This record gives sequence, C-alpha cells and structure tokens, in this order.
Amino acid sequence: MTDRVVLEPGQQAPDFTLLDQDGNTHALAQYAGQRVILFFYPEAMTPGCTTEACDFRDSTAPLEAAGYRVLGVSRDSVEKLRRFADRDGLEYPLLSDPDAHVHRAYGAFGEKNNYGRIVEGVIRSTFVIDGEGRIMHALTNVKATGHVARVRKLLEV
Repeated sequence: MTDRVVLEPGQQAPDFTLLDQDGNTHALAQYAGQRVILFFYPEAMTPGCTTEACDFRDSTAPLEAAGYRVLGVSRDSVEKLRRFADRDGLEYPLLSDPDAHVHRAYGAFGEKNNYGRIVEGVIRSTFVIDGEGRIMHALTNVKATGHVARVRKLLEV
C-alpha cells in the first residue's frame, strides 16, 4: 500500500480551488465562517454515486438550515458534472478535480480493495469542516447507500 494522507478531527482542512459544473471557481477559503460538508465520490452518473448525490440533494435544505454547505468533488470534467447536475437536479456545487490533487490532499485517492483486487482510485469519503477550516469529522471508505443519513445523524440534523 502506498502512503495516503489521513486527516483527523481538529486538523486544518487542506485549501483548494476548483471549478464547479457551471465553470465557477470555489475555494475552501471563500467558505470561512461557514461549515462545509465536502464529499468525494468516484464517478458522476454511476449507480452508487447517483444514490449518494441524490441523497445529499434531498438533504440540502435541512443541512443548509443547520448551517452546512454541501460540496461534491469528483475527477469528472466540468461538462460531465453539468450533465449530472441537470439530469438529477443537483443544485449544490459539484467540483471537478481531474488530476486528483485535492482528492490526494484529503486522503480520498489511493490504493483500495475493489472486489478482491487492489486498485488505485477514489476512496468515497466525506469531511465536515468547521467555520475556521478545521476538520470536524472525517469519514473515509464509506458506502454510498445510507451514508447521508449517517452524516445527518452525526450532525444531529
């Protein structure tokens, strides 16, 4: 196994600047003073990722009412993210990280066991970041189904 970053609660979240599905720039720094739910998923428009993204979509209102901003991150192109957002009515920012720099900074890319084979790829992960840019919760190697409900329970939302 290769060395992979492991972020822990209390650590400073790595800053980033990425484009969303509309070509707008998003940097973690612009969310200073706000809490952010940053979720990494393997690929837009695949069954598990669609389930997770739609679960976040369906939970956006209560999460935002509780003071959380939802941001999704994948290696998909801006154009594919636009199609994904349009197809599934995803209104929160979907960020494009094609070279996986941000994935790696968060430990959301590396070696994983995929049906008994060790492969390198995206490790489905969610990070809850406080208004000072510190990790509140680091959930790695999560399952798509039921994950958003787990996040909501953890955050009491």
